[in-house]
Amino acid sequence: MDNKEFPKNIKHNIEMKKEYIWEIKVKNTPTIKRKCNHCNCNRFYCSDKFRMNSQKRNTDVWLIYRCIECDSTYNLTILSRTKPEQIRKELFLKFSENNEITAWEYAFSSEIARKNNVELDYNSVEYEILHDNISIDDILNYDNEIMTFKVQTPFEFGLKLSSVIRLCLGLSASQLSRAIETKAIIIPEDCLIEKHKVRNGDIVQICKKRLLHTLQIIYSQIL
Repeated sequence: MDNKEFPKNIKHNIEMKKEYIWEIKVKNTPTIKRKCNHCNCNRFYCSDKFRMNSQKRNTDVWLIYRCIECDSTYNLTILSRTKPEQIRKELFLKFSENNEITAWEYAFSSEIARKNNVELDYNSVEYEILHDNISIDDILNYDNEIMTFKVQTPFEFGLKLSSVIRLCLGLSASQLSRAIETKAIIIPEDCLIEKHKVRNGDIVQICKKRLLHTLQIIYSQIL
């Protein structure tokens, strides 16, 4: 849309769904920050493999990490001196079979990292966002007054909600800030958009009438 011209009347001629999904797909697990005892490297990657050991009715489970430089190992404690009967059979089987999904769940767990006194490097996580290519024009031509977007992510890794909104809607930081201020874009309650980290199930709603008004103000200030 030309920034110098903004439609005075909205055409209600586009059929669109009531709710859209922004699906965040991670491509790898976060590395951990830890000094290697064999080289000068301070990053370890998850091998997606578990190590198990049972002695005297106690079971230990570790998630194996490897130095990204020399490939030496570090064992991240998952369970320590745990009675076998306290471990669900399904989970025990997943440990035994090196189930990748289970390994990733623990690799992304900030609680497990805290218990092991290590720091997760979320900046090492690569991801993509699967979303419908919906433009601001499309939203303004949407029949309903409110348009809803739902975030789906299997893991939390410090990704800011503001980054997701800007990417999926093609908004600048200043446009997003103004739209939230005028409640043209409605975000989760008690959410500071500059700091809020994406959680699975986060809802973002757009009020078409307020968005039109907000953009008109923004463009009038540019002219």
